[in-house]
Amino acid sequence: MADQKQPWAERTVEVPPQPDGAVPTQRDPFRRGVASVGPRTSPTEPFPTMEHEPTGTGWPGEPAPRRPLSWHVAQLKRGGEWSMAGVLFAFVCWGIWAISGGGDLAGQFLIFVLSLLVAAGLFALARLLGRLVLERQLGRIRRSARGAHLVTAVFLTGLGIAYLQQTQWIVDAWNWLTT
Repeated sequence: MADQKQPWAERTVEVPPQPDGAVPTQRDPFRRGVASVGPRTSPTEPFPTMEHEPTGTGWPGEPAPRRPLSWHVAQLKRGGEWSMAGVLFAFVCWGIWAISGGGDLAGQFLIFVLSLLVAAGLFALARLLGRLVLERQLGRIRRSARGAHLVTAVFLTGLGIAYLQQTQWIVDAWNWLTT
């Protein structure tokens, strides 16, 4: 058995002939088709083993590590500029509607507060759907709340437009511009 060549014992690399007949040297490590080979270890030497280093992803079936509350709060803040822009637009449109309507502002303010509570509920619903679909069904990790903030901003923008559609002088000005 010692006389037989092992398939891994000897490997050769074909080197193309050089134009001047010189033998290429191994000094240039970045030559195409030439690989530097280190010293051969004994075939009886065991392969080196590596210890498992935890990466934070865990093993399949193992519960994910619990994250601190500050991580969850930071995750909810990402994308908040969309919701804030929607709230600002809805507030300005509500203000135009409330001042144009005249009368008691307390009732109109209550309508705006209830509208904001509906928007907060929509945000929570979008987060819940994202958790069920993205995390549980698709196995993805959500790193922000941008989708839920965007859904909330679209709702608040529609709410602001609805306030403007109830303001008579805005509707008259829009009809005058479009005709």
